[in-house]
Amino acid sequence: MIDWFSFLEVLVAAWLGASVVVGLYALGLRLLAVSGNVPFVPPVEFDEAITVLTPKQVRKETKRARKASERNPYSPGVKLLARIGAYVLFGLAALVVLYGIYLIVPYFHS
Repeated sequence: MIDWFSFLEVLVAAWLGASVVVGLYALGLRLLAVSGNVPFVPPVEFDEAITVLTPKQVRKETKRARKASERNPYSPGVKLLARIGAYVLFGLAALVVLYGIYLIVPYFHS
């Protein structure tokens, strides 16, 4: 017979754990953007892709991201605190993931 309460316990724990990790990471990205370090990855051109960006489009998007980071209205102190907060949140997210791995792998706690 299936123990439905245990199944529900695992479901809720997994849902909460995933929500915490995603929430910490998303808030860390938001603070990183506030600090002026917008995580911008230039578009990559794939020849086999359906849509191929022209060099002009790549330059335009790179310029747009640079200008957006320059228009940051926050003071240098707030930017520094936001960057530190972002790194702390990324570290917490990593610790939550590592704790989850610790709980899953019996070798670590037996």
